[in-house]
Amino acid sequence: MRTLLVERSAGVTTITLNRPEVRNAMNVTLFEELRAVIDEAGRNPADRALVITGAGGAFSSGGDLITPPDEAGAEAEPIPMTTLKFLRGAVADAALALHRCPKPIIAAVDGLAAGAGVCLTFACDLVLASETARFSLIFVRRSLCVDFAGSWLLPRIVGLHKAKELAFYGDWIDAQEASRIGVVNKVFPASEFHAGVRAWAERLAAQPPTAIATNKQLLNNASQLSLTEALDAEAMAQALCTASPEFAAAIAAFMQRRTPPGGPSSAPAK
Repeated sequence: MRTLLVERSAGVTTITLNRPEVRNAMNVTLFEELRAVIDEAGRNPADRALVITGAGGAFSSGGDLITPPDEAGAEAEPIPMTTLKFLRGAVADAALALHRCPKPIIAAVDGLAAGAGVCLTFACDLVLASETARFSLIFVRRSLCVDFAGSWLLPRIVGLHKAKELAFYGDWIDAQEASRIGVVNKVFPASEFHAGVRAWAERLAAQPPTAIATNKQLLNNASQLSLTEALDAEAMAQALCTASPEFAAAIAAFMQRRTPPGGPSSAPAK
């Protein structure tokens, strides 16, 4: 890996965006490597929960506007054509990988998250932030529009009018405001951030994987389905859950009045 660090421990796979010299700006290589790691983790039974974070005191400053998207040394093309290929290729592939991955993904945000870096947090299943975190859909300040699936994800998180406010002005918001509008699940004091992220990730890793995967798929797809279609999708997913070995183990624990793995006794502090 040229742009990422990947560490595995106790079922938790931590993916660190590792371009601190440019505050983890995302180039073609990073998007391609991110897609590859997410796809691999989705297939690997040992990877139970994923954490995406950034090196060097920042999450990500967004898309790399300095390094040309075409890093292969091919003949230069007009910027609009290069941009189109970049967004339809590496960027779209990474966004779809995050959406389709059956494993739960946490964005752990310490420092700034801007532009496509914020959209990366939207694409994760949970967002945990240090009290020092700051967020901005900074695209408009560069005369650009939202990308990396941000236009699809953000209205579903905060509502259409709030999404337009964030996109039209590109203002910076702090971690507490991001939590208030629903972008962040929990804010930690800086001194507790890493331990807090680890506790949330380890609890996710202990949860039954079939139930997590089916819940993620149902919730991601819900806005595109009618009520009838959603009920049918739930029935199919529930049938899959009841056929899993985790279901049998959970029922046995219930009958024996034991707490199943991932239960309330291992919940992180609220």
